[in-house]
Formats: sequence, C-alpha cells, structure tokens
Amino acid sequence: MKSLNISINSIDKVKAFVNIINTFDGNFDLVSDRYVVDAKSIMGIFSLDVSNTLKLDIHDESEFDAVKDALKDFIA
Repeated sequence: MKSLNISINSIDKVKAFVNIINTFDGNFDLVSDRYVVDAKSIMGIFSLDVSNTLKLDIHDESEFDAVKDALKDFIA
C-alpha cells in the first residue's frame, strides 16, 4: 500500500476528486486522524473534516503512478 497527502477543502474539489478516483478499479481509503472511509464514497468523504489534509491510501500499488498523475491538482 502506498499513500498520498491530499487537500480537498471545498465541495467542488470533493466532487472532482470522487469523479477522478472512480475511474480507477482499485481500492482507496481516505484517512483523517483515526477515521477511515472509502475514497470513492462522496458521503463518506463529507463525514470527514475536509478542512485538513487527508491521507489517501492506495491499496493497488500498480495503479499508484496513474493515480498520482490524475490527482496532481489535489496533492498537498
């Protein structure tokens, strides 16, 4: 598993992030302190404190580079 620190601190950024991450087949988690949600779930993301930097856990390491490129605007 590899991770990226991301910033999705607005509603528009959350929508854009979910649209991008859903184009990938792997499993992704967003971590905020001790809370972990499915990164493909817009409702799950809104349950987190998005004003802080979040950690994106990418479980399929073979997709890491593609995900990193697709999310370059969100990397903190």
